Amino acid sequence: QVQLTESGGGLVQAGGSLRLSCAASGRGFSLYNMGWFRQAPGKEREFVAGIRYTGGITSYADSVKGRFTISRDNAKNTVNLQMSSLKLEDTAVYYCAADRSFRSAVAVTAHEYDYWGQGTQVTVSS
Repeated sequence: QVQLTESGGGLVQAGGSLRLSCAASGRGFSLYNMGWFRQAPGKEREFVAGIRYTGGITSYADSVKGRFTISRDNAKNTVNLQMSSLKLEDTAVYYCAADRSFRSAVAVTAHEYDYWGQGTQVTVSS
């Protein structure tokens, strides 16, 4: 089992940048595909980005392609989400999630992930 803790959220102006981090404790992190999801008020949780356990394969939602970058450091048990050119519609609670199923592809739906962090708020202002 792994415990996930997000950090790095906050208030940023549109066009600005933020870097979210997710720290994992427990065993198995280096074997888990990892994902970032977000949930805005009144909306369903949606996939943002994911990275395979080897780090060699990544996947992004169309809405963030070219603006967000996911990375991981298995030696430090962390996964990061660098967010640039932020837009008002990026405002949400961002969640880190772990998929322990050894999928060859990055999962893009929430139910495919087994462990979740508590979330960190990202607010983009005009």
